[in-house]
Amino acid sequence: MKVIEDMQHWRDVRRKIGGDVGFVPTMGALHKGHASLLHCSVENNDVSVMSIYVNPTQFNDPADLQNYPSTMKQDLQLAESIGVDYVILPSDHDIYPDGFRYQVIENEFSRQLCGVNRAGHFTGVLTVVMKLLNMVKPRRAYFGKKDYQQYVLIKDMCAAFCMDVEIVGCETVRERDGLAMSSRNKLLSEPARAVAHKFKQALSCAPAKISADQTLADQKMADQLVADRLAAYGFQVDYVETRKHRRFGAIVVEGRNGQVRLIDNVELESKVIGGDQ
Repeated sequence: MKVIEDMQHWRDVRRKIGGDVGFVPTMGALHKGHASLLHCSVENNDVSVMSIYVNPTQFNDPADLQNYPSTMKQDLQLAESIGVDYVILPSDHDIYPDGFRYQVIENEFSRQLCGVNRAGHFTGVLTVVMKLLNMVKPRRAYFGKKDYQQYVLIKDMCAAFCMDVEIVGCETVRERDGLAMSSRNKLLSEPARAVAHKFKQALSCAPAKISADQTLADQKMADQLVADRLAAYGFQVDYVETRKHRRFGAIVVEGRNGQVRLIDNVELESKVIGGDQ
């Protein structure tokens, strides 16, 4: 495995790479969820590339950026053990030589769910992903469905800008107790981690099916029942909403050094009544 920090050198290397290239962009602090993406890339492409870059433009809270975990040595060991061919480590100057003057802005879905209280978050995400895709020029790029809103926005961005890359969504990898794996889990206090598994449990209830005759009021009532249950567990609820046959949620819990925001979503079973849905 080759680790490349000089992006001009990477461009020279990239021109010589043939075959299908798979790409997994990350911010480091890798866990089994990232590993599953890397395995998919290695298994389905001739060459696999991973990036590690903590993108400052997608953080609303400077303390959140400062507290983001860094485990570079372990990350590189994991990537090599899986069979990744190249790891690129771009700098802020490599990614934002323009000082973030040019941005990718989506005006609908990015303003819903996580976008309501995180102004500019998805602008930062979409901008950095487009830049990384242009740098790596992969045939396929892999994203986890835990961040389902992000996955949809990136997929739609590539379609909108006629980018020749397949965006592959991979299922959420969970801890044994059901908590979705996330780099943020390392920041949880022990009491918060002990109950964090109830997040997924709550999202999966009340009810876990969508019927063809379900009204918007019924859906909102079900979401409110989930939000009430999360609040009863002691979580600060950001939102619970059902969209695209999924129930999305965001909560704020106690961390070792301040609060930690967690997101998750579950696919809801469609129970067809009175015809196709």
